[in-house]
Amino acid sequence: MTLKRASGYVGLVFVAAVWLANAAGMSLSSSPAPQSSTERVEPSPTQVIAQEVQMQSSRLRERLAAAPAPREPFRNPFTFASRTVRQATAPTGTAGTVTASSPVATPEPPLQLIGVAERETPTGVVRTAMITADSDELFMLIEGDTLGARYRVKAVAPEGVELTDLVTSATRRLTLR
Repeated sequence: MTLKRASGYVGLVFVAAVWLANAAGMSLSSSPAPQSSTERVEPSPTQVIAQEVQMQSSRLRERLAAAPAPREPFRNPFTFASRTVRQATAPTGTAGTVTASSPVATPEPPLQLIGVAERETPTGVVRTAMITADSDELFMLIEGDTLGARYRVKAVAPEGVELTDLVTSATRRLTLR
């Protein structure tokens, strides 16, 4: 055995002995000296926090017990309610009289002119009226076109459009806003 090898073994044994001594010292805990009954033991910081949480939770339980209970819903949105049927009452004093009914005028549909476009053609400028209805439909009409079965486009100007009502023959004007 060489001197180098022997010193390596001795060093290795020394390191192992130090390691074992240190590990044995860590596992043994020194027990504190018994305290007399007159000394007060201080709680650990985690015990203090746990006591505060317990105190807050008991206060919360007391407040929830004193809170008003929610009301019962007065209706169920998932069921239909029964309807009451009203009886029509006959008007008094008008029996036997016949009134002449006037023709019922059909209401004009809500239309709005939202724009006028122009394009050059060999025959001249052609304007296209862009009209919207409440049904969110867009109508792009030139002169002579019909809008539904109700209107015919009489003229398209840069600032508005003239429509002829096919039912009443009246003229309706829509202007840009």
